[in-house]
Amino acid sequence: MRVEHPTAPEAAPGPRPLLIFPCNGNAIEALDCLGSTYRLLGFVDDSPAKLGRQVHGHEVFPRAAFGDWPEAMVLAVPGSAQSFRSRRALIESLGVAPDRFARVVHPAARVSPLAVLGHNLLVMAGVVITSNARIGHHVCVLPNSVIHHDVQVDDWSLIGSNVTLAGGTRLGENCYIGSGSSVMNGLDIGDGALVGIGSTVIRPVAAGAVVAGNPARPLARAHRP
Repeated sequence: MRVEHPTAPEAAPGPRPLLIFPCNGNAIEALDCLGSTYRLLGFVDDSPAKLGRQVHGHEVFPRAAFGDWPEAMVLAVPGSAQSFRSRRALIESLGVAPDRFARVVHPAARVSPLAVLGHNLLVMAGVVITSNARIGHHVCVLPNSVIHHDVQVDDWSLIGSNVTLAGGTRLGENCYIGSGSSVMNGLDIGDGALVGIGSTVIRPVAAGAVVAGNPARPLARAHRP
C-alpha cells in the first residue's frame, strides 16, 4: 500500500476547484469538510433523475464534467453497507488519475503529523488519527471516530461514525465498519469484511465475513473479497 504524507504541499495557492462523485449522503456530509482548501464546482452522478438538479446550491452534472473542468480535483465517495464491495470498481471506472484525487480533512479533525494519509480520502469532523496510523487511498472516515497508534487501514474501506480502532489493528481492503463499533487492539479484519453497527470485535475477522454483536459473531457465509 503506497501512501502519502498529509502535509504534502498543494500545487496551487487558494481554494482548489473540486468535483464530488456521486451525489449521495457521504458527498453531502463532505460539504462541511471543505474548509478553505477546496471550492466546490458541483456534484457528479450517474443517475438521470439527479442530473441538472440543485443540491444545497450546487448543480449535479454527468461524468462529462471531469473533462469539462480538467483542473478540478475529484473526491469520489460512493458506498454504503449495501454497496461497499462495488466501490472499487465504480471509482476505477471514473478514469481519474491518482494525482487528481483530493484529500479532504475537516478542519475540526485531529491528525497526528506522524500519521500517513492516502489520496481520495474523506475525514469528517471530530475524527482523531493518532501517532503513526497509516490510512490508504479511497477511504472515508465518518465523524468522531478514533484511529489509534500502529493502525493500518487499507485502500477502499469505509469507517462509520464513533468507531474505535485500537492500536495495532489492521483493516483490510474494501471493508465496512459500522457506526459505533469498537475493534480490540492487534486484530486483523480481512479484506471485504463487514462489521455491523454497534459491534465489539474481540477476535480476528475473516476476509469477506459479516459479523455483528457484542461480542461480534459471524452472521453470514463469508464473501470472496
